[in-house]
Amino acid sequence: MRTTLVLCAAAVALALPAAAWAHAGLVRTVPRASVVVNRPPPVVLLTYTEAVEPRFAAVSVTNAAGNSQTAGAPRRSASDPKTLVVPLHRVAQGWYLVYWRVISVDGHPVRGAFTFAVGPNPGPAPRFVVPSISETAATPRLIAARSVVFVAVMGAIGLFLLRIAIARPVVRRVPETRLRGVSIAFGLAAAVGLIAIPVYVLMATAQFALRSTFALGALIPLLRDSAFGRGYLDLELVFALFVVAAGLALWIDRPEREQRSIAELLSIAGAVAAAAASLLIPGLSGHAAQTSPRGAMVLFDWLHLWAGSVWVGGLAGLLVLWRSFPVARRVAGLVVCVPRFSNVAFVSVLTLIGSGTGAALYHMPTFASLWQTSYGQALLVKIGLLGAALLLAAVNLLRTRPRLLAYRDRPELGPGAALLLRRLVSGEVLLVVTAVTAAAVLSSLPPPAKGLAKEGGASAHVGPGRVAEIVNKNGYRVEIRVAPNRAAVPNMFFVRITRRGVPVRGAEVVTGFTMLDMEMGSQSYVMKETAPGVYERSAPALVMVGHWGLSFNVTPHGKAPFNVLLVDRANG
Repeated sequence: MRTTLVLCAAAVALALPAAAWAHAGLVRTVPRASVVVNRPPPVVLLTYTEAVEPRFAAVSVTNAAGNSQTAGAPRRSASDPKTLVVPLHRVAQGWYLVYWRVISVDGHPVRGAFTFAVGPNPGPAPRFVVPSISETAATPRLIAARSVVFVAVMGAIGLFLLRIAIARPVVRRVPETRLRGVSIAFGLAAAVGLIAIPVYVLMATAQFALRSTFALGALIPLLRDSAFGRGYLDLELVFALFVVAAGLALWIDRPEREQRSIAELLSIAGAVAAAAASLLIPGLSGHAAQTSPRGAMVLFDWLHLWAGSVWVGGLAGLLVLWRSFPVARRVAGLVVCVPRFSNVAFVSVLTLIGSGTGAALYHMPTFASLWQTSYGQALLVKIGLLGAALLLAAVNLLRTRPRLLAYRDRPELGPGAALLLRRLVSGEVLLVVTAVTAAAVLSSLPPPAKGLAKEGGASAHVGPGRVAEIVNKNGYRVEIRVAPNRAAVPNMFFVRITRRGVPVRGAEVVTGFTMLDMEMGSQSYVMKETAPGVYERSAPALVMVGHWGLSFNVTPHGKAPFNVLLVDRANG
């Protein structure tokens, strides 16, 4: 029943239109960033691009001396689930730093900071000591735990498919052969998966809550408070249903009979449905469901996991068969199993390549993102590992398989082919498991922002540090300055526009800010003309350390508009 509900929920989710962000981005604050308010605000309001869980939100409001001004923990607004409400003590006149940390729907932490002042005479803004505003979910412990989860879950599903469908005929065709070894390997992989999933959720929740993993009393009530935690606990339940259904199917299966009974067919169908649901949940809880178009991305992720499960579980199963078959029957047994697996593996590899390519085309806004971003670099490592595994698979397909098929006519080829198979398959297993680890790193990193697609049209790359750049565009001379060009503090943005040495007065100048290291949406501000041809605006728009796309959209009075784009690096 639970499996059916998960599948129905997934179908509804895929049918809905998607315009999702990959990470929670701060879109509005009260008080507004860098503004001076005349009355002490009773609360600070933080509105994000998605609903965030208050129990994992860390928000501090401190004065210039570093003293906390918060009067309680953040809570969700009753009128807007995307808004956090932070109560304050009655604050005095002066400047204040708001530092925030929230957890995105896909389990990625995001941090930022901004300032505001209470007047009427707060004085000059002090140099606040800003806590770290960069954080990653790609920690070694979490990557290791995530890798174990996926290797175990995918391995169990692949071993079950090998045992119940691919290797089953060997018992009838080759005397003295049994499939008990593959069934035991399935049980071991399933047990590891059932243990690893809740351990991984516990470790991730500990990072969300900034607590020790061993603080069980504090962490267990929080496990389902994040969308990420709920997704992986659902995975635990659905995977457990798969293990029960698959165990039942293996228990009642009689491989010595060619025809299956109705009970066998029903148990296999239930196990396959539960496996399909298990492989769907990671996509619904991760990047795929947070990337538009959501339906296509979840489908690519699901197909990728299916294909990988068939490959990694099947390869591990071949090694178990090689070891468990009697020595006198080993070659004969492999002659039955290897060609059947090769046919299935060929289709799974094509599916793996196709789904991976489709997802990469959506995630990579530019070709250069492959080597210019951490996400792209992890993807290249994964591609390299899978490419090496495919080379070994090709050798198996072109050399080992023909030798095994020729065994009946030339028995002397059998032992050498079996030994070559074991060596090549062992190498494949190692490479594929390492590729799963690379995939764990990949899924722990934010995909590149779509704003990177604009980088090729940038007039200049600037930063870190103060910016002073002159750009000639459409007959205009545009002088741009940014000071101090630091994240999490108010920055002054200055633009002087001239044409043939004459100041361009009365233009409409709008500056936009797009985070290029992760998908967080964009902000824009109208700049005010403070002198002939000079436009200025102070704004805390650079809320995070990293690369930003700074666009200056200029519309001269009565003339055609034009745009100047800078790629800026802001440090803390």
